[in-house]
Amino acid sequence: MIIEIEHLKKSYGEVKAVDDLSFKVREGEFFAFLGVNGAGKSTTINIINGTLKQDGGEVYVCGEDMSRRPERVQGQIGIVFQNSALDKRLSAYDNLKSRAALYGIFGAQFRERLAEITEMFALKDFLRRPLIKLSGGQRRRVDLARALFHRPKLLILDEPTTGLDPQTRAMVWNAVEDLRKREGLTVFLTTHYMEEAAAADYVVILDSGKKAAEGTPLELKNRYTGDFITLYHVREEDVKTLGLPYEKAGEAYRIEVKDTAAATELILRAPALFSDYEVVKGNMDAVFLNVTGKRLQEV
Repeated sequence: MIIEIEHLKKSYGEVKAVDDLSFKVREGEFFAFLGVNGAGKSTTINIINGTLKQDGGEVYVCGEDMSRRPERVQGQIGIVFQNSALDKRLSAYDNLKSRAALYGIFGAQFRERLAEITEMFALKDFLRRPLIKLSGGQRRRVDLARALFHRPKLLILDEPTTGLDPQTRAMVWNAVEDLRKREGLTVFLTTHYMEEAAAADYVVILDSGKKAAEGTPLELKNRYTGDFITLYHVREEDVKTLGLPYEKAGEAYRIEVKDTAAATELILRAPALFSDYEVVKGNMDAVFLNVTGKRLQEV
C-alpha cells in the first residue's frame, strides 16, 4: 500500500474536519476522493503530504509514519493544488528549473527531464514566456509538469482540471494515464467532474469528515443507483400503464428500475412499448447524490 490511513482525526476548535477516517490506496492505483467543499478533503491531503499534523490516528505514506519523519517521504509526492503554486512573474522554464533545484536536479539531468516533460505536456511554444501571459490551461499544464518533474511515486491532484477546456483536460489525463502505465504512478484525485471519478480504480466518498461510502465505481453504482430506461416515441398515457414513477426527458420518458434484471422483466411484460428504448446504468453523479444528499457541482 502506498497510503494507509487508520482512524484519522483532525479538529479545528469544535469543528471535526476529519472524524475517524480510514482507507488505503494501493501502489499504481487511480484513487478518487470525493466530497463537497468542507467535507475534509483538503485537510486529509495536507496530512498525507506532511504539511499538517493530525490530532489522532495513523498515516503511512510509502511505508513511512507521517507523524514522525514526513521529510523522508515528501520527495516521493507530487502535488497539483486547486490554486496554482507557480510564480507568475517567472517563465514556465524558470518555474521548472527552480523546482528541479529543490530535488538536486541540475545540468544534463535537468535538460533531459525538461525535454521529456516539455513533450509530455506540449510546453515548447510557451516555455520561455512569463506565466502571467499564459492562458489558464497553459498554466495548468506547467503546474502538472512542475509536480511531476522529480518523478514522484504519488501524484495528488486537487481538482486539477476545473475550468479547463475539453482539449486541455484530455491532454492532462492522457499524460497522467501514460505515466501510470509506464512508471506505475499512483494518482490520488479530488474532482468535481464525475466522469473523471468514474474512471478511477477505487472511490471514497467523504461527508462531514466521515467516510460515507467506498468501492469501485461499478460497485457504487450497483449499490446506490438503479438502471434507467428511456422510452422514445411513446405516449405518456401508455407510460403510465407501467405503474412506475417516470420523468419527461425532452420528447422521451425516463423510468428508474432497481437493476438490469428488473429492466428485462419490464420489457418482457410490455414489449409493445419498447420498440425504441435504451437502458443505462446510474452514473457517479447519482451515486454521490444518493450517498450525501448533495450534488457535488452545486456546492
